[in-house]
Amino acid sequence: MAATHEVTNQVPPLVGHDPIAGDAALADACRRHADETTLASLAELGRLAGSEQAQEWGRLANENPPRLRTHDRYGHRVDEVEFHPAWHELMRTAFEHGLAGAPWADPAPHAHVRRAVGYLGWTQVEMGHGCPTTMTYAVVPALRRAPELAARYGLGLTARAYEFGLAEPSAKRGLVAGMGMTEKQGGSDVRANTTRAVPQPDGSYRLTGHKWFTSAPMSDLFLVLAQLDEGVSCFLVPRVLPDGSRNVFRLQRLKDKLGDRANASSEVEFDGTTGWLVGEPGRGVPAIIEMVNMTRVDCVLGSAATVRAALTQAGHHTRHRRAFGALLADQPLMQNVLADLAVESEAATALAIRLAAAVDGGEAAFLRLAGAAAKYWVCKRTPGVVAEAMEVLGGNGYVEESGLPRLYRQAPLNSIWEGSGNVIALDVLRALGRSSESLAAVTAELELARGADRRFDDAVKRLHAELGDPDQLPFRARRIAGSLALCLQGSLLLRHAPTAVAEAFCAARLGGEAGGVLGTLPAGTGVAEIVGRSTVAAP
Repeated sequence: MAATHEVTNQVPPLVGHDPIAGDAALADACRRHADETTLASLAELGRLAGSEQAQEWGRLANENPPRLRTHDRYGHRVDEVEFHPAWHELMRTAFEHGLAGAPWADPAPHAHVRRAVGYLGWTQVEMGHGCPTTMTYAVVPALRRAPELAARYGLGLTARAYEFGLAEPSAKRGLVAGMGMTEKQGGSDVRANTTRAVPQPDGSYRLTGHKWFTSAPMSDLFLVLAQLDEGVSCFLVPRVLPDGSRNVFRLQRLKDKLGDRANASSEVEFDGTTGWLVGEPGRGVPAIIEMVNMTRVDCVLGSAATVRAALTQAGHHTRHRRAFGALLADQPLMQNVLADLAVESEAATALAIRLAAAVDGGEAAFLRLAGAAAKYWVCKRTPGVVAEAMEVLGGNGYVEESGLPRLYRQAPLNSIWEGSGNVIALDVLRALGRSSESLAAVTAELELARGADRRFDDAVKRLHAELGDPDQLPFRARRIAGSLALCLQGSLLLRHAPTAVAEAFCAARLGGEAGGVLGTLPAGTGVAEIVGRSTVAAP
């Protein structure tokens, strides 16, 4: 009898690679904005990220999503969420390697770059646990508006420890933070929130209302927006109160989401829930924006990680799969596609790590504008990039076991989270209008590459021309946000990337020498060098 099930021409598992040190673009960005020692400090995390064990954690966490337990067996409300053990391994790894709040307590000059490089590499394993990791990182600067609260909880929020379970926060080795802004009637329009806060004689407040999206509801602390007579205000809400009793935190349901399946997102009812004021009454939006601005950096990092993970899968597939008598990687059209994917990935990576360097350097003016533009553009590009990588694998990429469907479902999230495309594009205009310092800081960054490429120079001129007609700015906000991000990416690549990468970027992104889809780089592009640079070797 003939053997009908002999397996041939299938790709071996992608294990044993290092998505941090083995990614030339990411490693170079780390050395550029920090140093070799910083990169070396992430060696253990990089090896783990490429291991079979970590990949299994990612798979199990997504295939076994969190479950809501509203009551115990006796009918008492417990409002808890149960997670698969793999989720806890992912969280423990992230926190112990300093990817949450640790940089804020680290005196090293490159602490935020180190954290960003590790985050971009590690979250390629599984993106959902990046949400509570990000919120814990982002809450620290916002909480400094309430020095007493920062003193009480800051040590736990910046600790390299993960301790799951509801307990009085000051007694835990490490804390996880979340936020509750959006409500069903308002979404991004947080000033329409109806949750009310009532002051108490002891200086606390009692909150009553409904939050439509509260991610990671088993976190220890949350920043929450609620109305006072003075207007929208910001409050710190713990799950467990200082006396050890449970705060009122009614989990109504968990959201059934497109992606981000391993992470729990919930609707929460507050009914006399205790909170403490963060910042001034009526100034809740500026207070929580401190947190939101930091989450934007991670939206860019997370999208860059998703793009890089998709590129890695596509490249690995083509180096082992044969069609029409040759390896896919050796066929000219496939080389065009892979090179275009690699250019997109390097541009996203370079801009993401530059934002982290701005945090280290205290470049608030630069970060205000560049962070919003980068969040708009990099996150918006990600779904199309992942779809193209899925096509590289063909039907195999459409099958769940390949991992590409998980990346594809995840891809739109960062563009939606904490402000979708229109909201962020309009915020770019606000940053331009309110702070000449922000425009000056970004312009200075662009000027560093002036004269390096005619197409880049022309793109910068077009950008400034776009800004010259203020009456039409809101209508063209997306165009302006995208152009600004592209010019920033071009400046970085022209100064720091290999010539082949920068040339391809300027031709296809700034010079109009490519089509409307990926894989249309012009003739003469150094595709072999670009693809070779993007290859992450596996044994």
